Amino acid sequence: MARKFFVGGNWKCNGTTEEVKKIVATLNDAQVPPQDVVEVVVSPPFIFLPLVKSTLRPDFHVAAQNCWVKKGGAFTGEVSAEMLVNLSIPWVILGHSERRQLLGESNEFVGEKTAYALSQGLKVIACVGETLEQREAGATLEVVAAQTKAIAERVSNWADVVIAYEPVWAIGTGKVATPAQAQEVHCELRKWLHANTSPEVAATTRIIYGGSVNGGNCKVLAGQPDVDGFLVGGASLKPEFIDIIKSAEVKKSA
Repeated sequence: MARKFFVGGNWKCNGTTEEVKKIVATLNDAQVPPQDVVEVVVSPPFIFLPLVKSTLRPDFHVAAQNCWVKKGGAFTGEVSAEMLVNLSIPWVILGHSERRQLLGESNEFVGEKTAYALSQGLKVIACVGETLEQREAGATLEVVAAQTKAIAERVSNWADVVIAYEPVWAIGTGKVATPAQAQEVHCELRKWLHANTSPEVAATTRIIYGGSVNGGNCKVLAGQPDVDGFLVGGASLKPEFIDIIKSAEVKKSA
């Protein structure tokens, strides 16, 4: 069974109410491939989740950018998986490199978060990726495998997990992994899943690429056999996000 193309838009810590309304209006007016060709999920900051959820077209879905590792309680500043479920938010991004790097989230912590979010009925975009130093040291596959292993040790059902490979050196830098570099890591990740989870999980789990994806490079990246979509940062705030969604057609015609 072909893996459905997946395009996520991570708005990060950006936006005012008016800006968010404009982005949603642009998305609502867009002509994009149908839901059987591409799955689209946008991820605004927590405080805009209800606004986006209530105004966004029904064929696009909404994700939170993070959630707490267990049930809510005395955890000031955190948002629990249960709260997201209560708001009917179906998706959450976990383990983004900005949280790993800036807030010290470990592989184990991300694995625990992923398992808990799934246990509460959320779907997870789980992020993995290496730094420039790690790539230059030849440790890319080792790093990404360790990050994935921490999730695999705690997750048995992969049906609601999308893996986002985001090389840290390519996020917001304008540098992009070449199509060959992206394909190499995605292919190795799929081999890792085949060996360490099951052939079925390896064949069906979507592995998407993130790292300075834009309207100019999305089609050639989408043409790689193991690239199943994108997690888009800065470009998801701009009209070119529509072009990135349309790159799903590359897979359809392949």
